[in-house]
Amino acid sequence: MSDTKVPVPDRTRPSVGQVIGELLLTAGTVILLFVVYEAFWTSIVSGRLQDEVNSGLEESWGDGGAGDKPVVPSAPVLGEGFARVHFPTLDVAYAVVEGIRNEDLRAGPGHYPDTQMPGEAGNFALAGHRIGTGAVFQHLDQLDACDAVVVETEFEWMTYRLLPLDSASPDRRAAAEACLSPEQAARVSDGDYSHLMGRLVTVPTDIDVVNPLPGTPWAEADAGLESMLTLTTCHPLFSNTERLIVHAVLVETTPKSSGNIPAALQE
Repeated sequence: MSDTKVPVPDRTRPSVGQVIGELLLTAGTVILLFVVYEAFWTSIVSGRLQDEVNSGLEESWGDGGAGDKPVVPSAPVLGEGFARVHFPTLDVAYAVVEGIRNEDLRAGPGHYPDTQMPGEAGNFALAGHRIGTGAVFQHLDQLDACDAVVVETEFEWMTYRLLPLDSASPDRRAAAEACLSPEQAARVSDGDYSHLMGRLVTVPTDIDVVNPLPGTPWAEADAGLESMLTLTTCHPLFSNTERLIVHAVLVETTPKSSGNIPAALQE
């Protein structure tokens, strides 16, 4: 009986190119899963939390019809819902919670605790995510001068209008006069609010945008200031290297006891 040699498989080592290819494929799969998690799963979780906050507002507000005088909401605790913000031109509305911690922003737009409350002289400032986690401020870049943002509290509707997007005085005055009172138009076009744009992009370290008079050093809010709304979010999409800022000024307050709904909500 003769000896027969069994063929041995050629166990050649993978090439460097094959190893790199496998690593890139694995990395791509991990990145894809992360994007799916960030863009979709976190939004599903945030949607549930937003529903809970809205339900809590409905229970605590009741019919919201008491009182005729303007009512400034009391300071809420961190994570508590206390208002809604409506974007008529975007056809969306969200419950607002107190705080800008990660756990707060998972539930919806969050109020900077050191800034003013809705309707107060100064700056009611909110932060929100643009991608994933509900993406509540994803389309802020679509807002234009004079577009309405309506803040709803237990007793009132407050209509804010975006400031002009132009810095040149003639165009700026015309834009301001289209939706602001004569006094406000003067302050916005040539006065102490003339440096503010309705929409701008800045750096993350520009914290002055949420000051009582945005864009100036911090000073305690007083009755001489306009009631402003500032919205902040990341920019551009899928990045946090910059910040997209929206500034608006209060033009109308409607008590819920009147039974009227702001005309801006019909836009």
